[in-house]
Amino acid sequence: MPDDLSATAADSAPDPGPEPVPELLVGLVLSPQIAGALPKDLAASVPGLLSERHPGVRWRAAAVTDRLVAPPADGLDLLEAARDRMLDEDWDLVVVLTDVPLKDGRSPVLTQLSPVHGVGLVAVPALGAVHVGQKVRRTAARVVGQLLGHDAEAAQDADAQEELVRRARQRSEDLEDRPEDNAVQFTARVLGGNVRLLLGMIRANRPWTLVVRLSRLLALAAATGVLTLVAADLWLLAAAYGFWRLGLLGLLSVTAVTGALIVGARLWERPRRRSEREQVALFNLATTATVAVGVTVFHLAVFALSWLGALLLVDEDVFADVLGAPVGALEYVKLAWLTATLATVGGALGAGLEDDDAVRAAAYTRSEP
Repeated sequence: MPDDLSATAADSAPDPGPEPVPELLVGLVLSPQIAGALPKDLAASVPGLLSERHPGVRWRAAAVTDRLVAPPADGLDLLEAARDRMLDEDWDLVVVLTDVPLKDGRSPVLTQLSPVHGVGLVAVPALGAVHVGQKVRRTAARVVGQLLGHDAEAAQDADAQEELVRRARQRSEDLEDRPEDNAVQFTARVLGGNVRLLLGMIRANRPWTLVVRLSRLLALAAATGVLTLVAADLWLLAAAYGFWRLGLLGLLSVTAVTGALIVGARLWERPRRRSEREQVALFNLATTATVAVGVTVFHLAVFALSWLGALLLVDEDVFADVLGAPVGALEYVKLAWLTATLATVGGALGAGLEDDDAVRAAAYTRSEP
């Protein structure tokens, strides 16, 4: 009898129905110098193009004319100003159509993106003088997809589209406001409710390229590795340390460089208003994870180079004579790991030598030709 009642209750339970379609509001910021040359219906036409490419999302667009920053300005200045405008207007993403030339180093580029912040820049003059309106629409739509971590080559892949819809839903949904939450509790709720979105932001930001763009950090770490690798005392320490201690030292070194980059370049942000708390928390979590992943990749690369250096520079007989015991592959691995750890700590000092703008650009921007 109880089983029948349970079955009846289950049958009569209301069907929750399909999940609501996520809605994203895209801000289009037009530079005054080129606004007259752009289509008047840009805000009305871009959502239609986005719907064709990503049909699982309800798209809206708002266009404003704003220089954002006074000249002279570069891409990073525009990106940070656009992020502030996005927070002020409560947009989900923003695309800036600018007359300012964008560069990656010395090479001109068409777009610069910050998936962490949901901001994309398009250098309209780089599109040429023919069919500008059509090119602007297509480029703006492509940038929006890239900001959500969408791979253009997988445009027809159902799984890729489904993942984009999930990230769009997380961007469009706001957390329940709980005034009693402290900063740690609120950040934990943001992390728990936006895991997929954060992973997409981090992946789209390509964190593994972070340290490659920081030349001084690389140079100091390489010099530190060479100096420490030939120190006999280091050989003794590496042989004496267990794997748990070596692992802990590696973790501490990665944390030190990550903290030095974030604090030194002022990458950690504070919300100006209560309504900005969730987006700023997402910025901070994504930026921290991006830097941490980049530094971890750097540590592993230095470890690989240290292992090769140890094989070339540290003679096996001399190594064994210093240790007073036979040496094998394990001793070389431990020596390379400890060398990489010390070199990464040296990189924390190199992080302080980097220009703040270079660190910020490396941490959360990428360029597309």
